[in-house]
Order: sequence, then C-alpha cells, then structure tokens
Amino acid sequence: MIGSKHIDRICIGAGILAALLALWMMYGAGNRMGERESGEESPAYAQALFDDSRVHSIDIRMEDWDSFLETAHEEQYASCSLVIDGEAFQQVGIRAKGNNSHEYGLPRYSLKLEFDHFLEGGSYRGLDKFSLDASFQDNSYMKTYLVYDMMKFMEVPAPLCSYVWVTVNGEGWGLFLAVEEPEEAFARRNFGADYGQLYKPDYRSLKEENGDVALRYLGDDPELYPNIFDNAKFHPSLADKKRLIRALKILAEGDGLERAVNVDEVLRYFAVQVFVMNWDSYLGHTGHNYFLYEEDGILSILPWDYNLAFGTYALGMTNPIKDPNILINYPINTPAEGEVMFKRPLYHNLMGNEEYFSAYHAYFDAFLSGYFENGRFASKVRETAAQIAPYVKKDPTAFCSYEDHQRAVRTLEEVCGLRAQSVRGQLEGEIPATIRGQLEQPGAGVDASAVRLEELGDFEDLRRAGERMRQSAFELLKNF
Repeated sequence: MIGSKHIDRICIGAGILAALLALWMMYGAGNRMGERESGEESPAYAQALFDDSRVHSIDIRMEDWDSFLETAHEEQYASCSLVIDGEAFQQVGIRAKGNNSHEYGLPRYSLKLEFDHFLEGGSYRGLDKFSLDASFQDNSYMKTYLVYDMMKFMEVPAPLCSYVWVTVNGEGWGLFLAVEEPEEAFARRNFGADYGQLYKPDYRSLKEENGDVALRYLGDDPELYPNIFDNAKFHPSLADKKRLIRALKILAEGDGLERAVNVDEVLRYFAVQVFVMNWDSYLGHTGHNYFLYEEDGILSILPWDYNLAFGTYALGMTNPIKDPNILINYPINTPAEGEVMFKRPLYHNLMGNEEYFSAYHAYFDAFLSGYFENGRFASKVRETAAQIAPYVKKDPTAFCSYEDHQRAVRTLEEVCGLRAQSVRGQLEGEIPATIRGQLEQPGAGVDASAVRLEELGDFEDLRRAGERMRQSAFELLKNF
C-alpha cells in the first residue's frame, strides 16, 4: 500500500495525467473489454422476471411447506411447483439459504430455486437458477437492489434482480428480491457462449488462514486452494486450475498485472465496493462474498451479497465501529485496516501502481458525478420505494414494521448522500483519504452525527419480529 504522504502527493499532483488516463480507461480499455465480453444482449428471462419496472408474482406450491420450514436450516433441496407471473413450472428444486432467520425463530428464509436440479434441462426461459432474497437485516428492502444498480451503472457484470410478491399455496408470504444466480445463464449473458470459469471462493472456518479466499498465491499445487476450486460453478480442468494459479502468482509479484487481472473492470468494481462500506466482503475480515471469473488467465471480481452494506457490518474489526462519522467518512484509499489490507492483493497490489491508482480515483469521480450528483440516485430510491411500499405494508413475514421501513429508506438516502459528499471531499483533498490522515485530522469529514445506522436494520429488529410472530401465533391459537 502506498504511504499516506505519497498518496497525498498523488492526489494533489495527478492533474492532467489523471484526466487523460481516465479517458483512456473509460473509452479505450473499456471498449476492448466490451469486445471480449460478447454475451447475450437480452435473454428471454431478462425481459420477463427481471423486468424491474414492476413487482412480479411467484406462487410456491408445496403440500408439505410446514415440514420444509422445520428442516430449512439443513439447506437440503426439496421439490416444488412454481407459478411465475401466471406461468407454471414443475419439479423445481427449492432450498433455504442462510441460517440467521432460524437463530431468531423466524420462518422467513432467503430461498434458492433451481430449475434443473430434479428435471434435466429444466429452466425458466433459459435461466437455470435464481434466489429469493429475504432482505435480512435490511429494513429498506433496497440495499442489494441499489448496489447491483450501481455496479450496472459502472458496467461491472452483476446479477439481474427485481422485486417479487411471494405467495405459498396462494397465501401471502412476503416481498422478496429475485436475484439471478451466477451460474451458466449468467455466464452466457455476460461473457458469451465460450465463457470461462466461475468460482465463489468462501472460507470453511474463520479460524483458518483462508489465504486462497483472499486471492493470495500459496504455491503451484491446486490442493492449496480448496476454498476456490471446491466452490467452482462449473468443472475446471487441471489446465484451468493452473491458469488461475499463474494469475495469482503474477498478482502476488505485483508487476505486469494486466497479464493476470482485468484491471479496468476491477477498478470500477472497487469504486462501488468501497463507496458502499461493505466489510462483509473481500475487503473485510471474512474476505468472501464475491465471485471470481477467469478467462484466458485474466481474473475479474464480481459483486455478490449486500444486505450488510452501508456501514452495518463490523465483524473482525479490532474495536467494532458504530460511529457514523467514522463509517460514512471511511477513507477510500485505505478502505480496511492494515492487517487486512496487506493480505488483499487484488486491491493492495493494484493500488501500488500509480497509473491504476489514478484511474481508480477517476472512476470514483465518474461514479459520483454520473450516479449521485445529477439526481439519478435520489430518483431511483424514491421510485423504488413507491413501487414496493404497498407490498412492504402487507408483508406478513417482514423483519420490521412498515414505519421502520419508511425510516430505513430515508436513512439510506441520507447515508448515501453524505457518503457521496465525503468521497468527493476525499478526491479533492479536502478530507483525508487514508486511515492515518483521518487520525491526524479528526473531525475533518462530513458531519454524520445525526445519522442512526441501526435504522437500516439491526439485530434488535429481528428479536422484536420474533416476538411479534410468536404473539400472533398465540392469538391465533386462542381463537380455536
């Protein structure tokens, strides 16, 4: 990582070089990337379920739904029928995703729906798999949706998503976010029929080093990378594995990184990733929640899982940070503590290159001016909030009240507005852009003291939701 003194010099002195480099990265390298990624422009499912101009409907039909819920924490597939916007599908695989709801005694789970799990060749208009996100610890229902929209704006391959009203055997179950799962259909859509390899690196235990999840070079033996290769979405050959390991070796050496990394795309990914203050990610203690794409020895990092973004996750920090002034002003040049940052070569080693570092700032500038400072973000939030409001109001399994939801939407808009101001100040040298600089100049950032980040979704909301549901069940029993 470049030292803070050197970073300040670069920030102040980049000038014309940064502007020229920004143009080259955005129009030159960007166009070349577009030529390589000759994906399907508009698969049928994108124009159907993932038309996000409206709320869709999905009816899950299962005779043993109660039994499914009782064993949902085991995350085993069962068979169900689906009716999506009036179109019926049989023998669809369904399983729960995550155990957090189970821990709080709540029946609302995120779900995975796989059309070819029991039925060979099964699909939804060409889509093999999608998930229904329950908005766990997200009272706004909008964190994941908005981050994917930001990634899309910055031309980073991201899952399609849309809101759906879910019923079970015709009875209301709740408002969920349908998300395209990154598997075969996703790869075809983004990278064409001759797509490369796709992985979802994840740790087995946080007590282990998990250097492969952090994308560190550990040696030439594929057995040293179980958290990558055991989580392959396709079937990588030995040659595929060696190609990826070679890329990690080049990344570790730090020279000629364009031989191993889709630099342009990765910088755009990090601009959004750092903006949304998501530490349940590659830049956090866990180092996971991303997809890794490899094609011809070139690596890209792709976005995934943002319900704990916008400063609402602090696992692994030495002293968990809850102060909104610190979180909303978190520095864009050192977006994690040093003990984490030095072990994240995909960020650390790229930012050690002055040209890439200047381009990273140029992309931040483009992101702020194109997505926030022209009113696009504010309009997106208000339109989406209006679209989903009637469904949130009647959601029988919601993690929060409708009033909590309304507060969360207002808070999310405020958080992003203040974050945009802070990042703009960091780019222009008015606010320190490193952890060290902010320690030396306390109070130099935007004033976010009035923000209550817990309004975006907190564990206390889940406890109250569990109590509400138990009370509702008790009242129902009293009527029999």
